[in-house]
Amino acid sequence: MKLVLLSGGSGKRLWPLSNDARSKQFLKVLENDEHELVSMVQRVWGQIVANGLAESSFIATSKSQIEIMQSQIGMEIPLIIEPERRDTFAAIALATTYLYSHVGVGLDEVVCVLPVDPFVENHFFNVVKRLEDVLNHSNVELALIGVKPTYPSSKYGYIIPSESQHSIGDLEPTDYLDVSHFLEKPTEEIAKQLITENAFWNCGVFAFKLSYIIDLLEGRGLPIQFEGMTQKYQTLPKISFDYEVVEKAKKIAVVSYEGYWKDLGTWNTLTEEMQNRQIGRGIISNDCVNTHLINEIDIPVSVVGLSNIVVAASPDGILVTDKSASPRIKDFINFNQGPMYEERQWGWIRILDDQTYDDGRCVITKRIGIGEGKNISYRMHSSREEVWTIVKGEGEFIQNGNFMGVKAGNVLHLPMKTLHSIRAISDLEIIVVQSGLEQEENQLIELYQSWCEMAEHCMKI
Repeated sequence: MKLVLLSGGSGKRLWPLSNDARSKQFLKVLENDEHELVSMVQRVWGQIVANGLAESSFIATSKSQIEIMQSQIGMEIPLIIEPERRDTFAAIALATTYLYSHVGVGLDEVVCVLPVDPFVENHFFNVVKRLEDVLNHSNVELALIGVKPTYPSSKYGYIIPSESQHSIGDLEPTDYLDVSHFLEKPTEEIAKQLITENAFWNCGVFAFKLSYIIDLLEGRGLPIQFEGMTQKYQTLPKISFDYEVVEKAKKIAVVSYEGYWKDLGTWNTLTEEMQNRQIGRGIISNDCVNTHLINEIDIPVSVVGLSNIVVAASPDGILVTDKSASPRIKDFINFNQGPMYEERQWGWIRILDDQTYDDGRCVITKRIGIGEGKNISYRMHSSREEVWTIVKGEGEFIQNGNFMGVKAGNVLHLPMKTLHSIRAISDLEIIVVQSGLEQEENQLIELYQSWCEMAEHCMKI
């Protein structure tokens, strides 16, 4: 069985920590067993490794998430890159063609698709493995996981099973039910009735044999080769896999998962799973009840006498919200500005100031961090000059092929169209002031990514 984890998201519901470059699954606000802060994607990848599924797993994601994904879970994870965001039907169609034409997966092999950020117990992945048995020993087209509801939620979709139950296997039999129909986000009253009918929450996990989707694509005249699907990607409908495929299938099975599951998609639900009520600089007074502070900036934040709220501060902005109102945040934020904080494979970037002056000059001030042993690419800016002030650490610097050692206190001037790179001997932090004319569009031109390539082709030592 192959696993495909879907990593998307526009970063709206957990603003200001999430943005277009760092959606919710990358926020390091959860604790692992060693009491280290980890993200949702790091947590679930650890569970996949622990359950022996890493070697057969792939992650489907967008270009904007490549570096942060590699930064958080490593360079060796195979990524399937979407040309653009087009919802889950297109993402799964693309992943299917990748497995078929690039990896050489057989048509009879089972593919299981799941979100990259489920908050579940480890035995959830034992249920994932059982989906393969269901598809191999029955005539169903799709096999889903249904979560046994713990309360009548109006926030989730429901899977309503028929009364017919089946069991397959001898030593460790797997029970599954036929699916009757689906209902999306019912009222609490209807949800109560559904629970009496043994309905399940739909957690967005489904499995199929590879041939099922390949045949579906061929039937619609769509490419089954990865390169062809990439070229046609922008023509695919922006629709979820649930609506486009699952709800139109005739034979669907559901396997029950009885355990902890939660969608950490809002500040309200996310803070329920945080071990500490405060991350970052600040103070929460003792009379605050069920209040959380998450502060990523260097300015201390004090919360006094306020209960049931979330205060979140990042370079992108500051949020103060009642927890019950936090799902409405996406309706009130302005996304005209670009991300003010980004994680990269080599470190991070924080925008400190972005100004455009009356004479047409634009000036951006950044603080960047480069991890020990990491380097940025060998690059140049077509229409921007930069001044670097190294404020922490030591590194090796290349400018137009010339090599030099640098350390805290050094100031470097990089004129336009100057090839340059830097590698951190110890953790580096640099204040970068980038300036140019607003009307002159800047291009970042990159020649080499690895330090070995630069040493071979660029250095004049």
